[in-house]
Amino acid sequence: MSGIGRKEDEVRRMLEGPRPQVPAELAARAVEHGVRLLRRRRVLRRLWLLAATAAVVAFTVWAVVAQPWQAPPAETTAPLDGW
Repeated sequence: MSGIGRKEDEVRRMLEGPRPQVPAELAARAVEHGVRLLRRRRVLRRLWLLAATAAVVAFTVWAVVAQPWQAPPAETTAPLDGW
């Protein structure tokens, strides 16, 4: 018998046997856990959006102040000959 057939037989025996008792509060605990996960995801998403917005604002302020698209002023002057 192959490994897959043996596993299928084992699963069928488990399903045919008596069902284990499930705690009565299992559904309520699952709902609470799901609510916590959703809340955590929502908070993390908001924090990520806040950080992304802060990065965009910081870059915009830096670009306006530094104006990196303009050429820097020349530090030396051209020689004056012939005066």
